[in-house]
Amino acid sequence: MDGYIAKEIFNDKIGFAYDDLIILPGYIDFSVSDIKLRSNLTKNIKLNTPIVSSPMDTVTEHNMAIQLALQGGIGIIHCNNSIDEQVEHVKKVKRFQNGFITNPVLLSPEQPISEIYRIKKQHGFSGIPITQNGRMDSKLLGMVSFRDVDFVKNKETSIGDVMLTDLITIEEGSSLEDAYEILKESKRSRLPVVDKNFNLKSLICRKDLANRREYPNASRNRITNQLLVGASVTTHLNTNERIIPLIKAGVDVLVIDSAQGNSLYQIKTIKYIKEKFPDIDIIAGNVVTTKQAKNLIDAGADALRVGMGIGSICTTQEVCGVGRSQATAVYKVSRYAKSLGIPIIADGSIKNTGHIVKALTLGASTVMLGSMLAGTEDSPGEIFYKDGVRLKNYRGMGSIEAMKQTSSSERYLAQNENIKVAQGVSGTVVTKGKVSTYIPYLVQGVKHGLQDIGSNTVPKLHTMLDDGTIEFEIRSMSSMRDGAIHGLYDYKK
Repeated sequence: MDGYIAKEIFNDKIGFAYDDLIILPGYIDFSVSDIKLRSNLTKNIKLNTPIVSSPMDTVTEHNMAIQLALQGGIGIIHCNNSIDEQVEHVKKVKRFQNGFITNPVLLSPEQPISEIYRIKKQHGFSGIPITQNGRMDSKLLGMVSFRDVDFVKNKETSIGDVMLTDLITIEEGSSLEDAYEILKESKRSRLPVVDKNFNLKSLICRKDLANRREYPNASRNRITNQLLVGASVTTHLNTNERIIPLIKAGVDVLVIDSAQGNSLYQIKTIKYIKEKFPDIDIIAGNVVTTKQAKNLIDAGADALRVGMGIGSICTTQEVCGVGRSQATAVYKVSRYAKSLGIPIIADGSIKNTGHIVKALTLGASTVMLGSMLAGTEDSPGEIFYKDGVRLKNYRGMGSIEAMKQTSSSERYLAQNENIKVAQGVSGTVVTKGKVSTYIPYLVQGVKHGLQDIGSNTVPKLHTMLDDGTIEFEIRSMSSMRDGAIHGLYDYKK
């Protein structure tokens, strides 16, 4: 053998980071275009692109979640905000590429047209169904859009006086393909879905036609065809007040956000969610050992986040002296979790596509990105300049700045402490452009890595890890320097 199989390397007493290891090349008998990165996020949810955005308040709100889902990944909306704010972010994702919109904005015919202006300003659209009482499962009376009221001077005019009543609808139970054919033929922008009594059941948007063509790998709910989105919750006693409206808003997966997930509080939270909402998938964590993993899996977790104290803005290992080297954590936890059919998410210490390749090779099914996405145009916050460099703010959820908000303190079980000890910092990152161009670049880099290894899918990669086909080598500091850019006066990436 040229190198060593993972089992030999990770039986040592030393913990390894991604940069400590190099994967030896395999045999290539396929092209990059043949590689499929489809992989499990949880037991029941698959992603075409194995990338998850971190539930941090400088990383993921609705813009990030929308753009990442269109690229085949998924965004996890942070909970360092009010319940209403987090729910509204989820709703905006669900309304973007809607498929069957089961919770559309509705109005009644008695309301004034000023409401249409308000909705246009708040949500950016104006094609609104009008039902008898302004609610779902009520008789559909008409449709109204901004063009119907644009020249009406009196903003108190009733919507019933201007709405379109010549409706084209489709009956409940029809397929999206049938709906799209009607939309194409009618040239209408929205198609109401009604039952036999003409009660509104859902809504379909014309823009989905273009989105389905433009984003064939988008992450969609199998039933509603809406974009997938997750949301984080804490283990606080009042978490149920947040969970219920999130599920009503259509969230696809809940992430229990704790720096150290192996706690009585998280186990109780998992069991509560599974008892009340057995169909919702739960991502639990964070963990770095098999003992931690066992407790959360036994409680009902459908996936695990792996990583503790190794994020670029995390100081848990420095402050608390607790955690684990990330490559070792991913390998050890994935071995145990895989035996029980539970996928893991490698969370933290990922700085480039090579690290993504290593995380997937060591057993992760997906990776969670924070700093790599924080500088994109789709992350929360404004772009600013410093010394001529375009920057955005990025902060750890354990930073003092973030912990001033209760939800972030709950993540570190510190909400009731008088003295708060920071386990993260606040800083800045260089901007990276739009997610729509950045993620395809990352994906292509990962595909090249899998090709060099000799695997055209993530499941095959894991099989090759198990059977010893994949070999590794431990790198010296000199080897690491040689593997990086060197010997140049300056360079551009």
